[in-house]
Amino acid sequence: MTDLLLSIDQGTTGTTVALFDRNCSMRAKVNTEFRQIFPKPGWVEHDLEDIWSSVTTSVEACLAQAGVAGSDIRAIGITNQRETTGVWERSGGRPIHNAIVWQCRRTAPFCQQLRRAGHEQRFREKTGLVLDPYFSGTKLRWLLDEVAGARQRAENGELAFGTIDTFLVNRLTGGRVHVTDVSNASRTLMLDLASLDWDDELLSLLGIPRALLPEVRGSSEIYGHTRGVGVLPDGIPICGMAGDQQAALFGQACFEPGQVKCTYGTGAFVLMNTGAKQVLSERGLLTTVAWRIGDQVTYALEGSVFIAGAAVQWLRDGLQLIAQSSEVEALAASVDSSEGVVFVPALAGLGAPHWNPDARGLITGLTRGTTKAHLARAALEGIAFQVRDVVETMRADSGDQVAFLRVDGGAAQNALLLQFQADILSVELHRPVVLETTALGAALLAGLAAGVWKDQEEIGQRWALDARFKPAASASEVEARLDRWRAAVHKA
Repeated sequence: MTDLLLSIDQGTTGTTVALFDRNCSMRAKVNTEFRQIFPKPGWVEHDLEDIWSSVTTSVEACLAQAGVAGSDIRAIGITNQRETTGVWERSGGRPIHNAIVWQCRRTAPFCQQLRRAGHEQRFREKTGLVLDPYFSGTKLRWLLDEVAGARQRAENGELAFGTIDTFLVNRLTGGRVHVTDVSNASRTLMLDLASLDWDDELLSLLGIPRALLPEVRGSSEIYGHTRGVGVLPDGIPICGMAGDQQAALFGQACFEPGQVKCTYGTGAFVLMNTGAKQVLSERGLLTTVAWRIGDQVTYALEGSVFIAGAAVQWLRDGLQLIAQSSEVEALAASVDSSEGVVFVPALAGLGAPHWNPDARGLITGLTRGTTKAHLARAALEGIAFQVRDVVETMRADSGDQVAFLRVDGGAAQNALLLQFQADILSVELHRPVVLETTALGAALLAGLAAGVWKDQEEIGQRWALDARFKPAASASEVEARLDRWRAAVHKA
């Protein structure tokens, strides 16, 4: 029997499908983009049929690239953009409306209504989340209220709700399976972190009929088998599911409490494994389920930086200082320091731990000697400062020391950024050989359930290090940099 694992990484702008073997080597990878739909300012939607088409296209191309047949696949893992919300007919699977994307802000008034009614603390205590349009529950409420006949049909049991993991496993099984995993369910505002089941009190506050909801399952178990997919034969087990950031934490083999990973993408997502302990943050972080394997539940603290790689894109597109994003490292490295220039990349407000949507981008310390190289270096440093703020908050909330930070994502190829990150955190950074850790995490969860690996310890032994970045700056130098950063953030 082959040990090839097919990972479906369904993201916000496209779907990546990758093939991994039991040595955690990536054998093939294909990405297919799909439409972004903006009906009104601040509204973002996806057509679920576009998403499904991007999945089947990527699967077919990935198998061709690897030169293997669908029958060679041992198991399938799914990871996905979290919080994006869809509703479809149980009979036939037709979506009743476009999916509402995690970025969409249309439910801000309903969130404000819940806050004014005094419900925020209850949601916080039970779900570990804040009342924000980011999460799925208020999006689902909007669909029930705004799509003609949806609420009555939902109460009659005719409709099914799901985040993208649920939608994909439903399609892959020919409509036979309606499940989600705990990591995705924990991002909905409807799951009680203690019971790991849908909470009737929260459902009542949101106005959500329980009949709509999928069964909550673990992150590494057999949910069903492929049926009628076309590009894959029937009978392949689908047995790994996790939200994208949780999958990246698993793909980084951060299996012990206190271990932390950061994914540097358009934004940056930092997750800390807190083990069996739910740590409710008092400093602006989110509490989430990392994964459940068998009876063992692992929780995490999460902090989101809104602008990371997007700051480099702004240098490229907005200021036109570089022609390609990849040029930023060489430009920044052409000077020894930023010469006191500090860039706070609050181009979309500030995320954790500040949570200030009204903050705006700020550049301070400019002189006549400032060049575009200094600005480039300050932009990279601004990304690292934001990540440091999150990691320090995690240290304070959890009481755990951080021995190292594992890094992935596109910007993790930037050695200058990673060295500066190590310096201001005063911890080592570990960059893995496989930077596609989100897709790898889904494959690992599937392979664990399929018996490719016997346990997490065996998986950890296969995690491969590409490079270490050790702190090299003096304590006084770090403190001076942090003083300038804190002053600039205060002004932003």
